[in-house]
Amino acid sequence: MYKTTNIAIYGKGGIGKSTTTSNISAALAVSGARVIQIGCDPKSDSTNTLRSNRHLPTVLDSMREGKKVRLEDISAVGFSGVLCIESGGPVPGVGCAGRGINAAVTLLKELRLFEEFKPDFVLYDVLGDVVCGGFAVPIRDGITDRAYVVTSSDFMALYAANNLFRAINKYAPTGGAKLGGVIGNRLIPGYPLAIIEDFVQKTGVKLLGHVPRSLSVSRAELYGKTVIEDEPDGEQAAVYRELAARLAANQDLVIPNPIGTNDLRIWARDWGDRLYSLESGVVEERAAI
Repeated sequence: MYKTTNIAIYGKGGIGKSTTTSNISAALAVSGARVIQIGCDPKSDSTNTLRSNRHLPTVLDSMREGKKVRLEDISAVGFSGVLCIESGGPVPGVGCAGRGINAAVTLLKELRLFEEFKPDFVLYDVLGDVVCGGFAVPIRDGITDRAYVVTSSDFMALYAANNLFRAINKYAPTGGAKLGGVIGNRLIPGYPLAIIEDFVQKTGVKLLGHVPRSLSVSRAELYGKTVIEDEPDGEQAAVYRELAARLAANQDLVIPNPIGTNDLRIWARDWGDRLYSLESGVVEERAAI
């Protein structure tokens, strides 16, 4: 009897969550796992680098056509056998983008996707705006049992991560997903990692790993590939493989303690003061990083 690990990966738009998710999927697949990646962003670009940027009809677009939808109509086998699916979104300007996730997952269950493919991992790539209730579906309705958040050290990315923590804090006690950890992304050496480490310490979660900024990622995406495919022996690919291995083995799931909205602003301002002191050459105890 196979057992599937269902994972939701969240992150603020533009933070690199789809890049991170796709490289994790690729690394898991190369290691021998059967993987499904389901893009839950209305932009429908989650799986692009797994399938060389080729067109893939979304689940919702196919449903709107009114004909019987077959699994082969809405899926594509990508790099190393990763099965790629995009949920899609509503007609622009109409409806809630997040609610499409529920409709898409319902259809995939009706098509017996999970029984037929028998995946080891299903990764749901979800926009981090959980202010919209639809985007909370994967962690609220039992679709996944664990979530991760991709973030940089920028305040708005951390603000979005903290909002996700609030949602998990609300739903986990009644059967919703717990948090597996935070993934720092596009980090440069120095204070960015220290900021994220302080954030996870204050919210009672762990840093699963961090991904440095690299031109290898940009180059691979221009070719429509993951780094795992484009430069498998490179340093960046090794980072993603290690991250995927940690994610696969991780059973340390927690309910985070989100920071209050005003306290988060105070915390951010304190970090701003520290960085200002460093840049201006003022040496204070609290400025140490």
